[in-house]
Amino acid sequence: MAKRSGPARRRDDESLLTRAVDSVFTFIRFAEFEILFVLFFVIAFIIFKDLTSRPEYNQILVKKPGGPDWWLS
Repeated sequence: MAKRSGPARRRDDESLLTRAVDSVFTFIRFAEFEILFVLFFVIAFIIFKDLTSRPEYNQILVKKPGGPDWWLS
């Protein structure tokens, strides 16, 4: 049985919307790693900003008056 190397119909028969969707999927397949790489850093940045904006996190680095002096002990 012979293998087909492409779609059965010609590109001229496809609608503009079909060609546009196909080109978007082709781009996503081509740039999948780069898209996931950027998405990872965006999500990590959002989570980090959310965690560091909480008041409890800011108290970690602030020396409380009258508390133990951790640096000199």
